Amino acid sequence: MNPEWWHWMVLGLALGLTELAIPSFFLIWFGLGALLVGLVLLAAPGMSLAAQILLWTIASAVLTALWFKVFRQASKTRSGQADEALGEIGVLVRAVEPFGKGEVRFQKPLMGSEVWPCLSDEALAAGERVRVQAVDGQLLKVVKS
Repeated sequence: MNPEWWHWMVLGLALGLTELAIPSFFLIWFGLGALLVGLVLLAAPGMSLAAQILLWTIASAVLTALWFKVFRQASKTRSGQADEALGEIGVLVRAVEPFGKGEVRFQKPLMGSEVWPCLSDEALAAGERVRVQAVDGQLLKVVKS
């Protein structure tokens, strides 16, 4: 007995729904592969069971590889990385003494927060505009802008 086109469609939808229950982001590619086999069978019926399983395996592997190699890399963001802060301008909300701690506020959240503790080599008064020169752990090294 060869599966019909709608068997593959049901399998694809079931795998897609299972992905919603088990968020592994892996089953979806097998579900899309099954949907592809269903569409191929709908357009060209009479494919053997071995050819159907081979097509499903290849389609699932290709979709998974495309996700990990192409689409996932393109969707990476730099949000939360230290180098996104370099060069950003902020305003001191607490004065900084040489090698002492102060606080700087940014107009838009930077690495997940608007206010960051900072250090400076020179004395800077509250309200001055500063530029981020370096990131040292949880501290930003700032200079007068």
